[in-house]
Amino acid sequence: MSDLIHTVNMIRNVSRTEMNFLVKRVVVILGSPRSGSSLLKSILASHPDIASLDGEIEPFLALTRNGFGYNSDSDAIQVLSNKSALADNIFDDLTVPSTEFPSLEHLKKRWERRILMQFPALFSEKATHQALIQSLDEALEEVSACRIRDETELQTLILSKVFRNEPWRIHYYDGRVNSGANHCFDESLKIEEPPFVVPRHYRRQFNKSDAESKTLLFKTPPDAYRIGMYEQLFPNAEITYLHLTRGYAQTVNGLIDGWLSPVGFFSHDLGRTGLHLNIKGYSDSVKFGKRWWKFDLPPNWREFITANLEDVCLNQWLFTHKAILASGVHAMRVSFEEFLAEPAVITKKLTQHLGLREVPMPASLPIMMATEAPKLKRWKKREKQLLAMGKRAEVSAMMKTLGYEMDPETWQ
Repeated sequence: MSDLIHTVNMIRNVSRTEMNFLVKRVVVILGSPRSGSSLLKSILASHPDIASLDGEIEPFLALTRNGFGYNSDSDAIQVLSNKSALADNIFDDLTVPSTEFPSLEHLKKRWERRILMQFPALFSEKATHQALIQSLDEALEEVSACRIRDETELQTLILSKVFRNEPWRIHYYDGRVNSGANHCFDESLKIEEPPFVVPRHYRRQFNKSDAESKTLLFKTPPDAYRIGMYEQLFPNAEITYLHLTRGYAQTVNGLIDGWLSPVGFFSHDLGRTGLHLNIKGYSDSVKFGKRWWKFDLPPNWREFITANLEDVCLNQWLFTHKAILASGVHAMRVSFEEFLAEPAVITKKLTQHLGLREVPMPASLPIMMATEAPKLKRWKKREKQLLAMGKRAEVSAMMKTLGYEMDPETWQ
């Protein structure tokens, strides 16, 4: 794996920068996985004064040897390694909304660097990497000839060209999952976690002049275990935290769905460490269940390698919020349920809190990282076991702390 990361870094060949010392404002969304952070980030990232990554910081941590297997036994990180290289990768990916369509050369480079993190073993060899470049060239020539400007159409075209001989790989991408697909995620190595993201097109590269005027936005659930990391990365910036909450029943239900998904949320291949999971309801239910840990890896994860799946998922909800509260960090608390009910109202409160001008909301909220079509009360498909969890003292205590009632009729 170490040799592969070196090869990928060499091919990606990102430029050196010291813009991290110039950044003045950073916003970090803290919350458990399946709490709606991808959706909230998507809405905020459309603001013209906010710069963001196409996905999360996780693959760049892996590329710079930070996190599990490097300087930590979990997703928690106390002191960053290779900070300058990490900053280089962040600024290479960081973009700002734009009304202008980017140059095709810029798009090509962004796609190449992103796909290398998604399929490093597949595209890092000389011949296969050249095939990737040729596929991108073909796609972008068609974009130019047909003057394709619709983002979704363009993304679909590029993916179809790159994976023309293996179209099932497209099911690994967010929003392109086909529940009837016959393939599950079975890559020998990966750096980015599926569902994979694709480059957003109506964006421009973050530049030096943006460091003074733009706010950098980050979200990834494991950040709850590494508060202080962004202070290390951006020593001259004001770091503002948002604490995103969601009730345990909705969150745990979503986590269970994600653990059982054949194509998404594969975060850590524990088989490479010689460890085999024996999680009841997971390891005995899916063929990848003894090897792959899903979602975040909390510091107490070893206590759950033989637990029931619902307890693993409950711990991911509970430990996240315990870590955020125990850190003592000052954070504006945001309820995902309230955001869904009144997205314009909550977004306005957030932009005011962040000192940003108000901007119009999109006509409808996008569907992000979904395992099935969103609907109210989805948690009821596991109603009995989830209500039983609610009788645990630590669950009801955390719900109360986060401002939730224990009346199931109030849960979306």
